[in-house]
Amino acid sequence: MISSERRRRIVAAVHADGAASVRRLAEQLQVSESTIRRDLEHLDRDGELLRTYGGALAPGGGQRPRAADAGESPFAVEREQHVELKERVAARAAGLVRDGDVVVLDIGTTTPLVARHLRGRDVTVITSNLGVLDELRGDGAVRLVVLGGVLRRNYQTLVGSLAEAALRQVNADLVLLSCTGVKPNGRVVDNMAVETPVKQAMIEAAERRVLLATEVKFPGQGSYRLCSLADVDVLVTTDGAPETTTNLCREAGGKVIRA
Repeated sequence: MISSERRRRIVAAVHADGAASVRRLAEQLQVSESTIRRDLEHLDRDGELLRTYGGALAPGGGQRPRAADAGESPFAVEREQHVELKERVAARAAGLVRDGDVVVLDIGTTTPLVARHLRGRDVTVITSNLGVLDELRGDGAVRLVVLGGVLRRNYQTLVGSLAEAALRQVNADLVLLSCTGVKPNGRVVDNMAVETPVKQAMIEAAERRVLLATEVKFPGQGSYRLCSLADVDVLVTTDGAPETTTNLCREAGGKVIRA
């Protein structure tokens, strides 16, 4: 069986039941478990399913992943979650962008809302987020730079070595960074290995670092470290974020804005 057909059957099996284990898929398709693991990693990168420990989940449906195994929700699902909080954060974050700035807008569902507030502004936006592209593609005022990379369809992002290499050529005024969690010790984390190197390259490309994290991101989830609150110049959050954690940003000389 060729790999494309095998992967098509894997996706169908996972979506049919909401989840599937590596062992069961290997038995069904009569291949080794290592082959299935490679296929699942490939399908996760393409956004066809969510890779978990020991198997995979159908994005946005079926079983909910346990906290320890959680991947990420598809873009269409996450976009509809906590919208009012994201809108407040996005509006305040857009106000930090000055005319003439070069700004990097990160992967995520809050940064397209920021982009909406930047319409008509004399700014340059650099992004690998196709949600940002959708917001700004028709705006003649904003100079829009879209990074290359591998398309993760369900998450509307471009990732991989091409995106990372392009960011090494960038010198931006600020990055508006998203995350999946801010831990009590101040570590800023994300839950997807494939996106983490792109986010880290965005951090390195910018003079100022602005973290967008609504109260639901405290502590959130994620095992891949992006940076710490001590590395952040501005934290834009909402009223429910714990003072004990946000103070770590202030103590390091950063500013905390509650939207």
